[in-house]
Amino acid sequence: MATSASSSLSKAVKQQYMELPQGDKVQAMYIWIDGTGEGLRCKTRTLDSEPKSIEELPEWNFDGSSTYQSEGSNSDMYLIPSAMFRDPFRKDPNKLVLCEVLKYNRKPAETNLRKTCNKIMEMVENQHPWFGMEQEYTILGTDGHPFGWPSNGFPGPQGPYYCGVGADKAYGRDVVEAHYRACLYAGVQICGTNAEVMPAQWEFQVGPCEGINMGDHLWAARFILHRVCEDFGVVASFDPKPIPGNWNGAGCHTNFSTKEMREDGGLKFIEESIEKLGKRHDYHIRAYDPKGGLDNARRLTGRHETSNIHEFSAGVANRGASIRIPRTVGQDKKGYFEDRRPSANCDPYAVTEALIRTCLLSEEGDEPMDYKN
Repeated sequence: MATSASSSLSKAVKQQYMELPQGDKVQAMYIWIDGTGEGLRCKTRTLDSEPKSIEELPEWNFDGSSTYQSEGSNSDMYLIPSAMFRDPFRKDPNKLVLCEVLKYNRKPAETNLRKTCNKIMEMVENQHPWFGMEQEYTILGTDGHPFGWPSNGFPGPQGPYYCGVGADKAYGRDVVEAHYRACLYAGVQICGTNAEVMPAQWEFQVGPCEGINMGDHLWAARFILHRVCEDFGVVASFDPKPIPGNWNGAGCHTNFSTKEMREDGGLKFIEESIEKLGKRHDYHIRAYDPKGGLDNARRLTGRHETSNIHEFSAGVANRGASIRIPRTVGQDKKGYFEDRRPSANCDPYAVTEALIRTCLLSEEGDEPMDYKN
């Protein structure tokens, strides 16, 4: 298997140093989204004491010309701490710090979608919007070939791999188990995991999270996955269609509900939301991957458990629809619905914001409304 050279470095030797006492100092790893809207970057600073809240974390900066975020002649960007997690790699009292990025003029960077998402979430906080996102991903070797696949061919066709067990069905479970435990330690709201339909493809679920927490927790979970894969010498890919042809793509199905939907008779509000979504399909497709729908076009073909990107559809227990109402929700007449359109590499801030704008703020048309302060 094509694993990275760093994965063969002695982890036992490293552990010898990681066990050294660090005194009163704390290592805080600042994490941010780079100019691609998909890539994550990180760097660490020393703090004099353990921060108890976001407010205790200092702002920082970085060179945006090296992250596709600014020109070299004016390259300083600001890191604004936004969410804090325990660090599962360095352990307590050390922290992972998810940051928003601001430009030199203190305006949000182009790929800082958290700022407007947070503003929209605050407008509807009395409706208590809950989200759960199902993050699919593929484990690759460093050569870009799916982990465990024959080097010059393909494994057997799909069928035995989904939720499979055994060395011939589950490729890379060590990564999955390590990631799950690391997320629990960090305080990420991870709620499950399973092997997916394509071999070497897996899924983890994050939620239920209220409001802005959805995006924060999913980005933190993605960062932790990349770091775990780094230790194992493999790569986590969120490409929506990593292998062309008769193989399942990778999505990030998004479950959504409000307080009204979760209460008796909530199905009425679910159906109203789906009707609004049906009138705004193109807007959502553009918001559901970082390339405005181009990435999803490779995945949403109407085959391999997807809807067609050009058509909106909804149905109970239908995995080939844009929107699926779970069968139990149809029976109980309350609960949530699942939007199956977001791609694996979507920005959760963009997805959750779009759902709120359409379903709760009743926006229409191809562009988001600009709400002045």
